[in-house]
Amino acid sequence: MPDHVDHILRQWAEARPDLDVSPMGVIGRLTRLTRVLEGELRKTFARHDLDRSSFDVLATLRRAGTLTPADLMRSAMITSGAVTQRLDRLEQRGLVVRLPDETNGRRVLVDLTGAGRELIDRALPDHVDTEHRLLSAVSAEERDELAALLRNLLRSLGDVALDD
Repeated sequence: MPDHVDHILRQWAEARPDLDVSPMGVIGRLTRLTRVLEGELRKTFARHDLDRSSFDVLATLRRAGTLTPADLMRSAMITSGAVTQRLDRLEQRGLVVRLPDETNGRRVLVDLTGAGRELIDRALPDHVDTEHRLLSAVSAEERDELAALLRNLLRSLGDVALDD
């Protein structure tokens, strides 16, 4: 069954038959999909009084443990200015704490508070359920194949793992 992107591709085929616009089929669908997914995830985060950035910081600390702001920045893929703003907001809410690094007086460590850990432990299953629901139209095998294809594309564009 054709979708909106198919309609656009047909229009381009008529308007500019000399161009291979097939990449628009992938990029256009990824762009539209991102909007839909972000909207659904935003609803899930809101149920827990979170936004995407707060969830990302709390989830990163939950899975990785105590981190420096620089490590948090790399793990959550955000800028240093964004880390500071997010940490300020989360610290004001009593969800994270900044502690002096006892081995290096110039460094600060960030950790979850008990309330932060409780919140992310409540929000995470809801988030995972939402992701399962959003991907329910594809089988587990198709999901694995799609994940591999997207990984290859990301790597080809310079997005490498932290330990590479």
